[in-house]
Amino acid sequence: MAYDIEQVIKMSEDELDRLFSDSESGEIPDGEAKGTAIIAPGAGYNHAIAQIVNYFAWQGKIFDAKSGTLKNEITPFGLRAILARVYKGDSWFDQKPCIVLDYSETSVVAQRIRDEIRKVADKQYLGKVYWGKKQLIHFFLQF
Repeated sequence: MAYDIEQVIKMSEDELDRLFSDSESGEIPDGEAKGTAIIAPGAGYNHAIAQIVNYFAWQGKIFDAKSGTLKNEITPFGLRAILARVYKGDSWFDQKPCIVLDYSETSVVAQRIRDEIRKVADKQYLGKVYWGKKQLIHFFLQF
């Protein structure tokens, strides 16, 4: 089942966690993905926040599966920066397999950040962002 971003952005925290937990890790993606930050799951203003974040801060991720890395697309100018290592590992959320986006050794700015993603549909991934071991937000990627 494919997901519409409008559908995903309206999900509650519990619904997003359930979708993440029920999904397989999938293969490590390759190429550009449009990203949507899900800051306030289920809140009516979540869409507005996501649009602001998308315009001013973060637009998505560019994966290079062959090298096992990615760069984030950030700023209103689409700067490609903030490198991460990409590999399969166990999720901190439910200890099941996921794809880990690890910034600890590749970024001074984001060295305490760890993202985890799982494939929820063809060319669609749901992610979690951690600061240390504390989960911060969800995000959605569309390739």
